[in-house]
Amino acid sequence: MLVHSINAAASAAELAPLFAHYRQQRPVYALELPGFGFSDRSARPYTPRLMTDALHAVLDLIQSENGGEASDVLAVSLSSEFAARAKCEAPQTIRRLALVSPTGFRGRKLRYGPDGGTLGLPWLYRLLTMDLWRQGIFDTLTRPGVIRYFLKRTWGAENIDETFWRYCLLTSRQPGAANAAFYFVSAFLFSRDINRLFESLDGPVWVSMATRGDFTDYRGRHTVENRKNWQFHAVEGGALPFFEDLPAFTKKLDPFWDGEHPYQRIQH
Repeated sequence: MLVHSINAAASAAELAPLFAHYRQQRPVYALELPGFGFSDRSARPYTPRLMTDALHAVLDLIQSENGGEASDVLAVSLSSEFAARAKCEAPQTIRRLALVSPTGFRGRKLRYGPDGGTLGLPWLYRLLTMDLWRQGIFDTLTRPGVIRYFLKRTWGAENIDETFWRYCLLTSRQPGAANAAFYFVSAFLFSRDINRLFESLDGPVWVSMATRGDFTDYRGRHTVENRKNWQFHAVEGGALPFFEDLPAFTKKLDPFWDGEHPYQRIQH
């Protein structure tokens, strides 16, 4: 199962190269989380609990359709936190967990807050969603130039995937697109207890660390990098390296799916 990241223009299109690659080998499911893509975008609270429950529902479905087998899961950026929570809560549904440019390891300030707590800022959410300017703010966040700017920061380069950029524009203009986005911008989708969850994972975990762009700080990995069930890979490129060099990315990832797990501090 492939799980996209969270941002104002998120969708499963973010995983298109991996979906096309792996569907030639095995059943592949690309989930669109609540509030994004073709999923329900209604006005409701968007929280880690909602996202994790969506993962549970799809993982249960996959398990029932595939003879009770657990899934291999790849999650990107903030969705890595939801996938880790799902693994901790229902370990029988996830066999191996791959995290691409995960949140939760940035800087030296780790998150060991209360179970189920979030970093949400109610005052910011109220400010952003005032009727007077709510739509105007979202329209500004999703202007073509703004989306291109953030994708360049994601890539850490001027050359982004133009097809993906166009799809981001399309999906951000659908009815209800602002609902989940404002909860994300207000930090309600970030978990206060994520580092405790990461440390609780006892199955195989594979991590891809970007070498360019805004997602290159993994100083907090020291809490788990010496554990034998974790591997960290410095993968050349931005936060979505499979858009840049799919063969190089899958060459690092495929041995993990196949069950090989040579432990090293960091692999290059």
